[in-house]
Amino acid sequence: MHKKIASWLLLLLLAACGSTSEPVSPTPEPAQPTTAAPVESTTAESAPAGAQAPPGYEGQAWADILAEAQGQTVNFYMWGGSDLISTWITGYVATAVQEQYGITLNMVPISDATEYINKVLGEKEAGQDSGGSVDLVWVNGENFRTMRQAELLYGHWAQFLPSSAYVNGDDPSVANDFGYPVEGHESPYGKAQFVMIYDSARVPEPPLTIPALVEWIKANPGQFTYPAPPDFTGSAFVRHICYEAAGGYEALLGEFDQAVFDEKSAACWALLNEIEPFLWREGATYPENHTRQQDLFANGEVSFDMAYNPAEASSLVESGRYPATTRTFIFDSGTIANTHYVAIPYNSDHKAAAMVLANFLLSPEAQLSKAQPANWGDLPVLDPVLLPANLQAEFAAIPRGEATLSTEELAARRLPELQAPWLTAFEQGWEAEVLQK
Repeated sequence: MHKKIASWLLLLLLAACGSTSEPVSPTPEPAQPTTAAPVESTTAESAPAGAQAPPGYEGQAWADILAEAQGQTVNFYMWGGSDLISTWITGYVATAVQEQYGITLNMVPISDATEYINKVLGEKEAGQDSGGSVDLVWVNGENFRTMRQAELLYGHWAQFLPSSAYVNGDDPSVANDFGYPVEGHESPYGKAQFVMIYDSARVPEPPLTIPALVEWIKANPGQFTYPAPPDFTGSAFVRHICYEAAGGYEALLGEFDQAVFDEKSAACWALLNEIEPFLWREGATYPENHTRQQDLFANGEVSFDMAYNPAEASSLVESGRYPATTRTFIFDSGTIANTHYVAIPYNSDHKAAAMVLANFLLSPEAQLSKAQPANWGDLPVLDPVLLPANLQAEFAAIPRGEATLSTEELAARRLPELQAPWLTAFEQGWEAEVLQK
């Protein structure tokens, strides 16, 4: 842990390098949240055996936390760029926690995680160590690391959630957030894996390797682009190119090494500059975010899109925004996957209700609803092996659109995320070595 923050400027610079919490993009007409074969009362009633009570609740049971949460309001700060996701939160989730626990859910939509980071930081600098205005945040990656290092998070609470019994805590992709140890400071919310999206009517045989994609881009000028980093999705695409150019990701794992970065990134910038003249608008400009990339694909200006949510394309087909011929693929070498989480600021005024909400979001009931393509299509974070047989069947029966790859195919080719300093270096390097050249 860092010692007391030296200044606002340091953290603002760190946060500015972060990306928004989770890049699932909007659909134009959100459907009302639905569930297939609703699961009733799947939320566990007690903490896992041997779990240590969170700070301030020593000697108490989960029932005591439930009692304290009754009547509290949770200010849930989360990315508000998707009407589909926001509707699921303010509709299905808000109704469920009010009816089951007497908790009022107040969703506070944001465009970037720096908004809640700076709010909590401001309260800390003002000496407001209790009664904070932010109770729960949707977070992962660089932003989680920033908040932990600045001592802005409530810790060692996630293992006490009853629903955590359904999560494989030994899974490295759950125990570490972009390579940074979670250690109970955030609770898993869902999983994501990068996929390429294409229109099969325009691209009957998509390029399944990065070298093949490079050749396709050159042979089809103007038909490809990617969002400009630090956009979350565009940054991920750049990392896939850099993994390939570096001869694999293995040398980039672990703590950041400037010498290794300088050595490995040179080939990456060379490859990205090589394809730039063949991009949309000859690479003179890039889509400013993933939403703009979606617009270009939906309008037929480019033949490819990309997303961290493997079910996003199916949802956009279902809404009528993308053509029915839309499909997805992952590279033969694999694609980057990660877990996203919710966390509680250290000075939250309603920690009990925040924990109860986090527990509900992790419950089989909520995870099953969230996984429905009409609701969100987010990948569940629960381990099927830890679920009762009837619930395993429920999750196995989740409908998948034609544009969504199978769970097995995705899982077989998952690539790791790098630690946050590597991401920052790649994003800053792209701006200096590609955008400005």
